[in-house]
Amino acid sequence: MLKTIQSVTEMQQCADELRRQGKRIAFVPTMGFLHEGHLSLMRVGRRIADELVVSIFVNPAQFGPGEDFETYPRDMDGDLDLCRQEMVDIVFMPSQSDLYPNTYETTVRLDSLPNHLCGISRPVFFTGVATVVTKLFNMVKPHAAVFGEKDYQQLLVIRQMVQDLNLDVEIIGSPLFREPDGLAMSSRNNYLTPQQRPAALSLYRSVCKARELVQSGISDSAQIISEAQKIICAYPENEIDYLSICDMQTLDKVETIDRPVLMALAVTVGTVRLIDNSILEPGR
Repeated sequence: MLKTIQSVTEMQQCADELRRQGKRIAFVPTMGFLHEGHLSLMRVGRRIADELVVSIFVNPAQFGPGEDFETYPRDMDGDLDLCRQEMVDIVFMPSQSDLYPNTYETTVRLDSLPNHLCGISRPVFFTGVATVVTKLFNMVKPHAAVFGEKDYQQLLVIRQMVQDLNLDVEIIGSPLFREPDGLAMSSRNNYLTPQQRPAALSLYRSVCKARELVQSGISDSAQIISEAQKIICAYPENEIDYLSICDMQTLDKVETIDRPVLMALAVTVGTVRLIDNSILEPGR
């Protein structure tokens, strides 16, 4: 039977009791409007723990001015149905006033990792993510938490934060999940019109082209980026935020691909910001 909790105190008390009983808690934090990508994270959590907790909270702290906080898609009834389908034990739905009361003044900020990729154009994003995830960890008290590799930079940020703050939680990355046509699954895909779909798919096509070039022996990152840009810029509604080939741990740019590297990109299709990534491996 699915249990829903809104109170922070109740969530903490429930987590304490589960731990007293020797239960292993897995946690999947989400902003709701759940899709198959989220469900794949829940399935990982279900396999590794006795109790599976999913949070649904659209976090205002990670949205900058002019971003889509107010219009971010929400469907609580549909989300709860999907959680029941995936045998989630607890859905935690805290309120904004509980997480950020008027007296709130503390943030969690990383110095280096956010200064790459998404963090350049979204300067408040990773402070908002690190802060809310720290708070959620202190409420849910999980033994393990599952994050998707589609948000690769976010995964690195969370891992670094957990290491730096000595948080007693295992961070598990789960592979990027794609729609049948290759588009990386995202709640924001809901914004796309049918006419914008081919333009959105150029992200996946550019990733595939990059993998093909690296497998053919090309190691010059600039050449690969140039070819990927041609695919994306063939659609006038596309605007590239970034397209980078970088180190998988530091996110520093890599000029010559002589080891596995990360190709990461963010593109605005019309008004819809999409991200994608892939590992490029020489000779594979």
